[in-house]
Amino acid sequence: MGLSDEPLFLLGEPVDRTGVFVDAGYLFAAGSILLCGRKLRRGEIRLTNAAFLNFIRERAATLTGLPLLRVYWYDGTDGPPTPRHIALAYESDVKLRLGLVNRQGAQKGVDSLIVTDLINLARNRAMASAVLLTGDEDIRVGVLQAQEYGVRVHLVGITAPPGGEGNQAALLRQEADHVCDMTRGELQGFMTCRPSETSPESPALGASPEEGGPHAPAELPPVPGEKVDEIVEAALGQMDSEAITQVATAGRYSIPPHLDGLLLTTASRLLGGPIPAATKKPLRAGFFAACDERAKPS
Repeated sequence: MGLSDEPLFLLGEPVDRTGVFVDAGYLFAAGSILLCGRKLRRGEIRLTNAAFLNFIRERAATLTGLPLLRVYWYDGTDGPPTPRHIALAYESDVKLRLGLVNRQGAQKGVDSLIVTDLINLARNRAMASAVLLTGDEDIRVGVLQAQEYGVRVHLVGITAPPGGEGNQAALLRQEADHVCDMTRGELQGFMTCRPSETSPESPALGASPEEGGPHAPAELPPVPGEKVDEIVEAALGQMDSEAITQVATAGRYSIPPHLDGLLLTTASRLLGGPIPAATKKPLRAGFFAACDERAKPS
């Protein structure tokens, strides 16, 4: 039996390997802000694939002390894979995973791909540790589920520029087992920016159109309160009394991951697209309040 054919499982124990998960939208958006002070379009950013992959592999090895399973690269596209995507797909130990970019330039399906892979690899005991380069709070659901299967989660961020706001969700950082940030000097080792003087500001974090493609506004407007109430009611309609009690007893900031996922999936379906960042907090607050009210004794 060759080395590559060795079994991945031994007595049901997790394989001592590390899965690396890279959210390209976060990498390019937060990276360009740190290097140039603003979000740039993809055509204004150059990433040296080999240098980046060497960096993230070494960082994963340092954080976990385990051999690499593979690097998962998540991105959005409004058409077929671009030459950049194809070049990455040919790199050793890289798995390309693509979501969509809609007509408004908003990325769809990328967060769910990350969450799904985190959960499946953890459940199948294909990895013992996960290294995440992302910032979206929606990934928290996958982090919690992976941890329940015994996986340690290391969150890698990109340092915000001096005086700038953090670029990772606070709840995501709180849930990770370990958090570390990439410095400007490290970023310069594989990324360069050439901003155009006439180019508009690029999409918000998480949106990732390619050169020449559409790009999203900096921020989607919040959803009206009436629509938030409608989403909450629709989510409650899919829950039994036990699930409602789970939310009420867990608290607003500790909604069980599978029920938080149900809420966000329902919202995305009813909105017909991504959930505005400014809507997530009132949506979760309304969801908890409604569950708390229904769980009270008659």
